[in-house]
Amino acid sequence: MNRRSILRATMVGAGAVALPFTTWSAAYAAPAQNGVGPYGPLQSANAHGIQLPAGFTSQIVARSGQVVPGTSYVWHNAPDGGAVFANGTGWIYVSNSETSAGSGGGASRIVFNSSGAITGASRILSGTNNNCAGGKTPWNTWLSCEEVSLGRVWETYPLGGTAVVRPAMGRFKHEAAAADPVRRVIYLTEDETDGKLYRFIPAVWGDLSAGTLQVLVAGTGTSGSFSWTNVPDPDGSPTATRYQVSGAKTFNGGEGCHYANNTVWFTTKGDNRVWQLNLSNNTYELAYDDNLVNPGPAPLTGVDNITGSTFGDLYVAEDGGNMEICMITPDHKISVFARINGQSGSEICGPAFTPAGNRLYFSSQRGTTGSSSGGITYCVTGPFRT
Repeated sequence: MNRRSILRATMVGAGAVALPFTTWSAAYAAPAQNGVGPYGPLQSANAHGIQLPAGFTSQIVARSGQVVPGTSYVWHNAPDGGAVFANGTGWIYVSNSETSAGSGGGASRIVFNSSGAITGASRILSGTNNNCAGGKTPWNTWLSCEEVSLGRVWETYPLGGTAVVRPAMGRFKHEAAAADPVRRVIYLTEDETDGKLYRFIPAVWGDLSAGTLQVLVAGTGTSGSFSWTNVPDPDGSPTATRYQVSGAKTFNGGEGCHYANNTVWFTTKGDNRVWQLNLSNNTYELAYDDNLVNPGPAPLTGVDNITGSTFGDLYVAEDGGNMEICMITPDHKISVFARINGQSGSEICGPAFTPAGNRLYFSSQRGTTGSSSGGITYCVTGPFRT
């Protein structure tokens, strides 16, 4: 099996099944550089103001403050992190709401049949604050993370069930989560200028009610080896979790996090970087740095949410920048896949593929209005390589 086939096989159901093959370390020996995208150049903006490569189309799935078409449910404000779950008859797209508890907060879901038509929508979490990103677990729950001081992780049940808080996963300014079924851990990013990268080891895999929180320890450079050390007090009070372990490596504004193929990719918005942890040999390196694109200009700024396709491509959304979703391919080339025009006061959130890999959902958090009530959730369909 060649490297591309291995990557394709192990990215399917990323976060659910990943086999212990070789990591992307060889492909990412140096940070990604500008290249021609696999789908060709962007075309003119369509009716939604979105530029896509030839053969791709977009549709509006839901708008904040408006009833989701075909349902009686009003879509939440400020849609943020998201994921897709197979449900046996189609799929479910889950989206966080990055607003205060008084404005709704929490998370919602939209249910689709096998042809992509909406069949339902409902809330799966409420009464929580600034639910920014999160992550999908292999047992089909959604970890909705609060991006506030002493924020919590809530385990929600898109397929049915009552949300439960998971304090053992630490209290800090949570951002994203990514499940590693090989090591049976959950990786967690922290949105602070001096944030850290954590992993949670459940006492029982599949049960997040108890376990051990650890923080990544490494040098100050952009590459090297790393290890994990227990966080003495996951409650984060009176001493914040990021200050409890000497030698814990600092990351400037942790954002999205994605696991596949014995590798974790996570983004830091403060320095526009995509980091890569090579779990097979416990080393880290840069997968992308906007200051290291030569020749420029750097296509990706405002680095935020990240996901992967069934083929093995990474898709990274911008918070600001040019309102783009950029692709990083396994041969370390970066290009622009999509651009939203006329929404400079917004950010792109929650990119997630359907199980078949032929539809990509994402949101513009504040849409054309620049306010949380103007959010728009989209779906892009086309010849994604799978």
